[in-house]
Parts: sequence; structure tokens; C-alpha cells
Amino acid sequence: MARPTAPSEAPLLLFDGECGLCSAAVQFILKRDRRRRLRFAALQTELGREIMAAQGLDPSDLRTMVLRTELGEVLVRSDAALAAAGELRWPWRWATVLRWIPRPLRDTVYRLIAKYRHRLFRPPASCFMPQPEDAQRFLG
Repeated sequence: MARPTAPSEAPLLLFDGECGLCSAAVQFILKRDRRRRLRFAALQTELGREIMAAQGLDPSDLRTMVLRTELGEVLVRSDAALAAAGELRWPWRWATVLRWIPRPLRDTVYRLIAKYRHRLFRPPASCFMPQPEDAQRFLG
């Protein structure tokens, strides 16, 4: 488990801003986060690199989803994905039951998908631009 950082006002999800799967995941979350709590930043941003470095993570490792909770805890890989799912409306939040699967097994599957994500999910032809009502949720 990662070391906590200073508490923040809302969970922050760091994602690979050049990945088609990651972009699709962010868009999926935006449509289903009714409470509009999650904020987002690309791993490639200064903020993303700072959070990664502060946690002892390699800032150049773009294969790792990172979620900083409102309590300042930093979750990575499958823990981050499942915590993000917990912020969504039903039935998506039920994905959190997958926490019962041992983390090493979950993270093995996560790493396998991350390794081949650029082959399986092409990057979008143009950068995703959030709707005006969601623009303030993107940092960095």
C-alpha cells in the first residue's frame, strides 16, 4: 500500500493521456460519476509526475493508473481501478467485489492489459476534450 500524501478535496485519478483505453475509461467514468467527485490528470502532466515521484513511483511509467483518495492515500493499478469503480453509480460500483481476488493476481491481469493496451486499443484520432461542465475536473 502506498504512503498517504496530504489530504485533498476529492479523489484524483492519474491516467496515461496518450492511451486509447485510458481515454475511453475516463470518458466512461465521466458519464457514470453522478456525484462528480473524481478529478483527473494525465500522468504526463507536471502534477502527475510530482505525485508519482512523491510516492516513490517511476514518473515515466505510464502503465500505472494512480488514484489519490480524498484522505491522501495513493492507490495503484487494480486497487486504483477498483476504487474509481466504487465512485460510480450502480451497477458499476459492484466491481469493487473484485477486491476479494488477491492483489497479486489482479495486478498480473492489470499489467498484462497495460502491456498490450496500445495494440488492442488505438489512441483516438484527436485528443479528448471534456464538456464545459467537466473541464474543471481536469487538472495539470
